[in-house]
Amino acid sequence: MNTAAAPLHMALLGNPNCGKTALFNLLTGSRQKVANYAGVTVERKTGRLTTPAGRQVLVLDLPGTYSLNAISVDEAITRDVVTGQCPGEPLPDLLVCVTDATNLKLNLRLVLEARRLGVPMVLALNMADMARSQGIEVDVELLARELGVPVVETVAVHSGGASDLVGWLDAHAPHAPSQAAAAPWPAATQEQVLATQLEVRRIFALAVREPATAWTRDDAIDRVVLHPLWGTLVLAATLFLMFQAVFSWASVPMDAISGGMDALGGWVRAHMAEGLLQSLLVDGIIAGAGGVLVFLPQILILFLFILALEDSGYLPRAAFLLDRLMGTVGLSGRSFIPLLSSFACAIPGIMATRTITHWRDRIVTIMIAPLMTCSARLPVYALLVGAFIPARTVGGVFNLQGLVLFALYLGAIVSAMAVAWCFKRLRGDAGHSPLLMELPAYRWPNARNLLHGLYERAMIFIKRVGTIILSLMVILWFLSSFPSPPEGATGAAIQYSLAGIIGRGLETVFSPIGFNWQICIALVPGLAAREVAVGALGTVYALSASGDDVAGQLAPMIAQSWSTATALSLLVWYVFAPQCISTLATVRRETNSWRYALMMAGYLFALAYAASFIAYRLALLWS
Repeated sequence: MNTAAAPLHMALLGNPNCGKTALFNLLTGSRQKVANYAGVTVERKTGRLTTPAGRQVLVLDLPGTYSLNAISVDEAITRDVVTGQCPGEPLPDLLVCVTDATNLKLNLRLVLEARRLGVPMVLALNMADMARSQGIEVDVELLARELGVPVVETVAVHSGGASDLVGWLDAHAPHAPSQAAAAPWPAATQEQVLATQLEVRRIFALAVREPATAWTRDDAIDRVVLHPLWGTLVLAATLFLMFQAVFSWASVPMDAISGGMDALGGWVRAHMAEGLLQSLLVDGIIAGAGGVLVFLPQILILFLFILALEDSGYLPRAAFLLDRLMGTVGLSGRSFIPLLSSFACAIPGIMATRTITHWRDRIVTIMIAPLMTCSARLPVYALLVGAFIPARTVGGVFNLQGLVLFALYLGAIVSAMAVAWCFKRLRGDAGHSPLLMELPAYRWPNARNLLHGLYERAMIFIKRVGTIILSLMVILWFLSSFPSPPEGATGAAIQYSLAGIIGRGLETVFSPIGFNWQICIALVPGLAAREVAVGALGTVYALSASGDDVAGQLAPMIAQSWSTATALSLLVWYVFAPQCISTLATVRRETNSWRYALMMAGYLFALAYAASFIAYRLALLWS
């Protein structure tokens, strides 16, 4: 084998918030692949870089860690990869230690630990432009001499910000596989930790000069956003704006997508003879998948806010702000970020709990993560709120539909905290784990990173529509179309189909909470993916009625055929609804036990049924 032609295996190592993932995105562009490490649900991101000289580089983005002395699953994976102990992962040929130039004192500890591994290494001094703007001076040559490793400057948020690193790879990167011996990382003694910290201080004092006022701006902002009163109001206002925007900003693109799907359905009807194939395309695929795809703008707006808050450095502040509040229910502020991630999807939220070092805190966070309103619920909320809540302005400023959506999200948060408190009482543990977390510098969110994140989320959603959701819609169409109605039947054909039989059977269980057989049919495929419920309703009602534009008229149809009490009951059901199967599988992998997954499914079903029953009965009394 010609080792000169073999791709270089390069791993990016660094602290959280150092810009490591941004550098990975800059180096690899769209040539990325996301998977999990063998046997562990920890995200593994790899990509390919071709240098100007034609050198092929395989880039691995390791989970962020402050030290190789691991205390969480994420950190253990990083330690095992760089020591050659991770199953199925080769020892890297080159380590790129990514550091934050504005916070080098904290980052140097990991650099010194990595140097002891003996693997070829280069230090990437990231955010070099921000450091200069803050008056921080880093003597690159002196730093390289003291560390004994090459140092290059990078600015991961600029298009050419990795040119020095790429040039170094062409000129100096090793061409032969690393000769470092793979060996487990020994647990550090107290003396070793102290010696490392003293060496960090010595090197920092020699190579870095920073002004006394470097953090004046951030400290001034923190006096507001971390204040118990003003900070809480800022957080509440931010979340309120986010949910208002979900309805207000998304109306135009949603109308455009809806109009396009309606036009497509009409075109197919006009150019295809009536029959099973036309019904499959129009009533199954277009009415089903199109009914879900229309909510993509709202999901992207929600993700835009989450990504911007993360990129700006605000999220760790929110975690600190809520630490005391979450401590009252037995959690720490460290649970905030996994729970916030669950607003996008419960699966990455549950996976993010691996950064929580205390097992009991981690289990409770996993158990309440599904109560956070994930983006898959958003299509259901948007459909019901749009159908039953008038689109009018309250107080001359606020969108009433946005207020209702905010109330649903707030109700889910309050419910999650109540469940966490119950778990705290059951385990008889009143202790509170203190939160220790780095507060990164504030910065403007980078537009390229935001667009990249939105693109990734859009592709994930579209792939779900084109695979899982589309497959379920085809299955549901088949169940809704066969067998054919008996001779002389007067009702809609779906009433006599397999889906109709299943729906009427489930109706006996769910009729006390106001669900009709059409809703019951939609609940079944919703076990695979929540947003499928909207597409399923589109398919069911398209086959239950006549007309060329049934799929585009789903909201008016349910507004006419459902009572407000039924709509309220279904909204409450989805606040607490049992998780999709993939989420339960993730819980099983994260906890290595079906016990917690089954416990989660059981308590969520009981909670959803009880809450929907109360809401339905109260609504009937009120009406």
